[in-house]
Amino acid sequence: QVQLVESGGGLVQAGGSLRLSCAASGRTFSSYTMGWFRQAPGKERELVAAMRWSAAIYYTYYTDSVKGRFTISRDNAKNTVYLQMNSLKPEDTAVYYCAAGRTGTPYLGPYEYWGQGTQVTVSS
Repeated sequence: QVQLVESGGGLVQAGGSLRLSCAASGRTFSSYTMGWFRQAPGKERELVAAMRWSAAIYYTYYTDSVKGRFTISRDNAKNTVYLQMNSLKPEDTAVYYCAAGRTGTPYLGPYEYWGQGTQVTVSS
């Protein structure tokens, strides 16, 4: 059974940092497209960052609002994907979800597997 489990969320002051982790189990995800989404209250879910494997190279995507502040990375030996979030702003407050799509899945999906989400709250 495939599972994605996020961790690392919490409460942080503006300007602070958090690192989210997404531990995958049930299969090897090294060539899967991995994405981090977020959903704030009253807003639609949005793609924050993604990493896609193609021709032995990992390509990354970031939404404009997080470029230069967030970094997506992965440790295939641990079957884990990370989202390093620096210079956090109150508008980054949301539930963050990890998602996995089969090899070749575009950044925007569709993603096949989803985690349960982790809350990130940034105070001003």
